[in-house]
Amino acid sequence: MRFGDLLSMSINNLKRRRLRTLLTVLGVVIGTGSIVVMISLGLGLQRRSRELVESSGSLTTIQVMQRYEGDNGKEKPKQLTDETVKEFTGMEHVKSVFPMLQLSVMLRQGAYEASYVSLNGVPREYLDRIPIQKNRKAAAGEGMRLIYGNEVLKNFTHRKTGKGFYDTNKLPDVDLMRKPVFVTFDMDSYYGAQADQQVKPPKKYLLEADGIVDGSKNKNFQYSYSIYADIDLLKTQLKRIFKKKPIPGQPTTKKGKVYPYFVYNTIEVNVDHMKHVREVQEKLNEAGYQASSNIEWLEQTEKQSGMIQAVLGGIGAVSLIVAAIGIANTMMMSIYERTKEIGVLKVLGCDLGSIRNMFLLESAFIGFLGGVTGVVLSYGISYGMNHLLKLESMGIGTGGAISWIPWWLSFSALVFSVLVGMAAGFFPALRAMALSPLAAIRNE
Repeated sequence: MRFGDLLSMSINNLKRRRLRTLLTVLGVVIGTGSIVVMISLGLGLQRRSRELVESSGSLTTIQVMQRYEGDNGKEKPKQLTDETVKEFTGMEHVKSVFPMLQLSVMLRQGAYEASYVSLNGVPREYLDRIPIQKNRKAAAGEGMRLIYGNEVLKNFTHRKTGKGFYDTNKLPDVDLMRKPVFVTFDMDSYYGAQADQQVKPPKKYLLEADGIVDGSKNKNFQYSYSIYADIDLLKTQLKRIFKKKPIPGQPTTKKGKVYPYFVYNTIEVNVDHMKHVREVQEKLNEAGYQASSNIEWLEQTEKQSGMIQAVLGGIGAVSLIVAAIGIANTMMMSIYERTKEIGVLKVLGCDLGSIRNMFLLESAFIGFLGGVTGVVLSYGISYGMNHLLKLESMGIGTGGAISWIPWWLSFSALVFSVLVGMAAGFFPALRAMALSPLAAIRNE
């Protein structure tokens, strides 16, 4: 018997008991929709977690810091210097190395000031990759200029009232782009002068902005809360300000003298591919440095998300198992109702394989109809959840889709529902093959 004839007979047989077929398909719809929606919740959580990790830094980036204690607590810690940068640059799979010089400064503009704002000196290549929403490129010879994080403005408070954004929920009247800002580098001397009127307050330096970080769509968190400047210009500025005095954050000799070189707070090592991050990180740790990366956080997050997906998928699978029982029941009822028809087919010489395939096609068609409708239904449910619920209401991130259905999930759910239907119809099909032709013909 040709496949087209088998398919035609299967569809006609299902049409005979439309209500029963509809109820059986409905069970598959509920089962398929449940699995897709449940897994989509886990995928949505996993994707949002990955976005959060990426927003706080690249997945191919390793942050290297000085290890303050050796294994036995007596080893001299390795400092992060220009020689260290050269060492890291020559390592296998390392694409680029960016040293970072950090210190706290005070900003003042008009009646507002911001204390202990992090100023980061970084190479020009690092500055070029910072996404900027407003910028004014400095002309040659203009000196050091600052790139402000988009959240730095919230740190300013009124000098008289002491109130700022977090008290009034209003941004202070500070224009970082159009007006220059007074910057105090020597914070110790500043607060020393506040406590003792005889101490001379440190000099303030008037610096202009080179840009403001683009913080749209809650991205670029890693740049939002700090100020960035060219590291070479910052070194020159610090040498000019402090001269032979110790620079805040820089180590000194036992006699309190300043080293002739700068020690960096962190060094960012960028690896050529995510699969090599672990390897390079282990080498850095073995070399006596303290290295960390977002890949560790991502692996833990994805492991937890995988467990959540398995649990949610298992809950949805229960519905599909119940639907499979319904398909098996429908096919068994169909066999009892068509016993005589099966006997006639056998007497006419229809082979057992064709009879088996006819019932398998019927059950597969039920699974297909239920799978297609269930996938469509799951998209509707996912759309509704993404508009009615937000991840921030669950304390997860700052927004985004709570449910995500990729194409492969839809396709897999459809194939799975068809396979479940065929599996449910397998034993009824064997029952049809085992019927005696003469007994089936005599059946009324």
